[in-house]
Amino acid sequence: MDNNIKKRAAVSVPSRAAHLRAAVVVCAAFLFTGCSELGYLLSNDKVTDADNNQVVFVGDSIFALSGEIQNQLESKAGETFRRYTVSGAELSGELIAPSIPNQFREAVSDDPNIDIVVGDGGGNDLLIPAIMFNSNSCKTPWYRFGRLSQKCIDIIDNTYVEGVDFLNEMAAAGVRKGIFVGYYYTKNGLFRLKDMKEAIDYGNATLARACKNSVLDCTFVDTRPVISNSDIIFDGIHPADSGSKKIADLIWPKLQPLL
Repeated sequence: MDNNIKKRAAVSVPSRAAHLRAAVVVCAAFLFTGCSELGYLLSNDKVTDADNNQVVFVGDSIFALSGEIQNQLESKAGETFRRYTVSGAELSGELIAPSIPNQFREAVSDDPNIDIVVGDGGGNDLLIPAIMFNSNSCKTPWYRFGRLSQKCIDIIDNTYVEGVDFLNEMAAAGVRKGIFVGYYYTKNGLFRLKDMKEAIDYGNATLARACKNSVLDCTFVDTRPVISNSDIIFDGIHPADSGSKKIADLIWPKLQPLL
């Protein structure tokens, strides 16, 4: 089986005058989220038949853009796993790409014998609106630090409900163990996202609580302590190879005993 990962070329984003501003926003959203088929084009190849089909990866572009987290883990394990991650995927909704719960449902359709699910979810639910003119009010600049908006809190609280429902669905499908990976702090790059720190803190606490309170045996992996700005690529969001390796190194001690 050919399991080589083809890294997709980044979308070039124009940065000229004000009359191109709308085009910049659209292209920027494409780069981060993907759009329809573009979400797949900006993702590592789907793998539906692996050495170990009982381990399945689902999630967004943190996993999907380069596939390097999976590459690192497969190298450690000496075997390949199934991959369904798609750039732009949200925990709730499918405006941009297939939702993360639907990635799991596709995996079940392909082969329902799933023992372990590794992935993330909820990041795009916050970052897509934040990129698009901060429409969810989840940025807290220095003059508003310590006052995360109620609008943002409500969105994150809804993610808790979606997260618990998704994890419970996995348990009902017979999944033995879930490894849910949290989000690190974004930075200012192509997208101005340094001010997402409070939303990311509240979001991670909420996702960890969903992991704990679901019926699935779920472990939450906090990536914030190990990822620095140098581990994030020019867009301010996605992990560089160094960041992917650090994330894989956090996941591996949770995954290895289960294999």
